[in-house]
Amino acid sequence: MPKAFVHSFGCRASQADGAAIATALKESGFELTSEAAAAELVVLNTCTVTREADADARRMIRSVHRERPDAQILVTGCYAQRAPEQLATLEGVRWVVGNSHKTQIAQIVSERVEPYHGQVLVSDILAQREFLAAPVSEGSGERTRPNLKVQDGCSNRCSFCIIPSVRGRSRSAPLANVIEQIRDLAEHYAEIVLSGINLGRWGRDLSPPLRFIDLLRAILQQTPVRRLRISSVEPMDWSEELLSLVAGEPRIAKHVHMPLQSGSDAVLKRMFRKYRTRHYASRLEIAHRLMPDAAIGADVMTGFPGETDAEFAETVRFIEQHPFTYLHVFTYSERPGTAAAARSDQVPLHVRRERTRLLREISEAKNREFRRSMLGKTLPAVTLDHGSAALSTNFLRIELAQPREPNQLVDVEIGSLTQTGLRERTLLPVL
Repeated sequence: MPKAFVHSFGCRASQADGAAIATALKESGFELTSEAAAAELVVLNTCTVTREADADARRMIRSVHRERPDAQILVTGCYAQRAPEQLATLEGVRWVVGNSHKTQIAQIVSERVEPYHGQVLVSDILAQREFLAAPVSEGSGERTRPNLKVQDGCSNRCSFCIIPSVRGRSRSAPLANVIEQIRDLAEHYAEIVLSGINLGRWGRDLSPPLRFIDLLRAILQQTPVRRLRISSVEPMDWSEELLSLVAGEPRIAKHVHMPLQSGSDAVLKRMFRKYRTRHYASRLEIAHRLMPDAAIGADVMTGFPGETDAEFAETVRFIEQHPFTYLHVFTYSERPGTAAAARSDQVPLHVRRERTRLLREISEAKNREFRRSMLGKTLPAVTLDHGSAALSTNFLRIELAQPREPNQLVDVEIGSLTQTGLRERTLLPVL
């Protein structure tokens, strides 16, 4: 039986795509392996959101070919969709398969055709109107917390973002398909993560149109899911109704991830973002009031074209004044074909990186303060990996005092902090 190795870069939606690819390969006769060096087929599911993401993919392609020159390499994902010819020139690459053909990978690699360097299968993703995703099953190799992609693409046109060009317009998985997959996954997993490129837009393109909250209610009513975690949702889609559902439903993790990008209204306007800081702050206030112990995270970008010292200072103040528990900080990276890349007021790279460093320091301090506030509390969590750690409902990693069976929902009393997480309270034996 031939062996296949699948590696995904980037966001949760990409991780979900990778799990689906792995499932399809296993069902078509491949044995999945966790080591590229042991595989006859290596599938690299790429990201292209930054220059660094592109470089990471190229670096891994070269590493795989150097260590396993006889392996067939298939490159797919967002970088493959954006620049297939560039990837096809790299030594060792057999296929380049865009997002437009990603669901056909198992069929593509199983066909008996004469090999030739750089076979490219990419078509116009913007012409895609249907949601395409292979199902994720228990056989995908995930031990805990599988990502289920229920939405793909984005119809927004943020000036910095290449994703609509490589993922296409917003498209939703049909409700019945989601329910079927959740039922299947719930038999094997304690926690399931719902993911998408613009998750809060789920259902808007269906007939009749539905809302994301309709999907959540249907899942809760029609499946035995034990815990559901919502990945990133845009600020204007975090309605009070949605936040109230998350706050009041024990089966939904207390975790709100809301992309911010900038705390300056002037920068948000140049980014073509559809909200301003007052709108964002109103959602934060509701989330924190309803769920004072919830994880509240944000994506923040530094060094967007034209970002002045004063505008960056606005972002710093906004973050310091609000109850964020963690940040994903990104340094702005020019993406060919985006409106921002054409601007003449690019911020020097060393300034961007220094701003990223400062925001990451603030993020670490806020996260440390949040973790300290959990001392003495008992948190619901799902056990991970080999049972030596757990992830709390509010997105904190907990070192367990005693190993537990993985993939179980448990209540954990918090005793102390670790460098980046928490540690379960140890009960001292009575002498």
